[in-house]
Amino acid sequence: MYRIFTPLCALALATTAHAQDLDGLSVEGLLAQAQKEAKVTVYAFTSRIGRVEEAFEAAYPGIDMVTFDMSSTEQIARIKSEAAAGIAGVDVIYISDAPVVLSELASQNLITPYVPPRVAGVLPDQFKSPLLAQRLSTKVLMFNEEAHPDGSPVKNVWDLTKPEWKGRVIMVDPLQRGDYLDLMTEFVLRSDDMAKAYEDAFGRAIDLADGIDNAGQQFIADLFANDLVLVGSTDDVNKAIGAKGQQNPPIGFTSYSDRRDNEDEGWALQVANNVKPSNGIVFPAFLGLNPKTSNPAAARLAVDFMMGDNSETGGDGFKPFYVAGDWPTRTDLTPHPDAIPLADFNGWQIDPAQTVTIRADVADFILALQ
Repeated sequence: MYRIFTPLCALALATTAHAQDLDGLSVEGLLAQAQKEAKVTVYAFTSRIGRVEEAFEAAYPGIDMVTFDMSSTEQIARIKSEAAAGIAGVDVIYISDAPVVLSELASQNLITPYVPPRVAGVLPDQFKSPLLAQRLSTKVLMFNEEAHPDGSPVKNVWDLTKPEWKGRVIMVDPLQRGDYLDLMTEFVLRSDDMAKAYEDAFGRAIDLADGIDNAGQQFIADLFANDLVLVGSTDDVNKAIGAKGQQNPPIGFTSYSDRRDNEDEGWALQVANNVKPSNGIVFPAFLGLNPKTSNPAAARLAVDFMMGDNSETGGDGFKPFYVAGDWPTRTDLTPHPDAIPLADFNGWQIDPAQTVTIRADVADFILALQ
């Protein structure tokens, strides 16, 4: 049977074929078309994208990189609404919150993978599919090292539920930011580890309260009952914990890589790595394309640039991310000299497919606590 394609279908097939052709091109092969496009728009979940913009435009004069710094949660909502309205508002998507990105954006073809040929051979398969992971990031327990020069004042996450930390644990509201909800979800997924850590902290087996199903839920409930402080942004957390001159600073969950701002901001942030059973989570930062990008060559050029050049540290494209607390996924880049090696880091690496199975239930549980 013959099928008659409408012009729209034919255009879609042509666009797909063109994208596949572009996927195999080198930087040199992309550049001529990218210069004709003259623009690339990037949504990014980090303010560091501003430095990427400056470096990219210096490397490729005539191509305007337009960047928007917004949380992954905001990106997801915006990408969905733009797609529903038929608007191609973004070319490159730089995003975390892997459970939602994979289950909602990737599954609905609202983000599509692209792996630059130049780096494909130095990336483990797990970081090339289903989306390209540029680096690994964190949401982990951090403390003020000026006030605690001998190391973390907390040795077990259950210590955060004790009276001495009442009203002195701080984090971004997990119902407002996906990465923090992923953190809470991981405590539930790791309930066996949390039960063992409870015994270590209190010298007895955990006794679950009515309506509590596991040790992870009990930890979250006890943390909220101990007057957990919820704020609107990671910067609020960093300032509260890290500001110098405090006699009795709070402790809380934020990004290990935010230590990079200690000198500029007057902070004393440090990671609490030796904490049972874990200090938090490690998760991928994805780079993907809008499948309906208006600037397909420039978009691919931008992704290639953000993966770093062929030097040992990734050059200007990767420089904003070459900090302690971010681990490059490329195996040929030299680890940052000040970073705790990933193999020695005490964060749990999340499994997005597993996280998404109970994430909504954990959100409902937290909502009831609030």
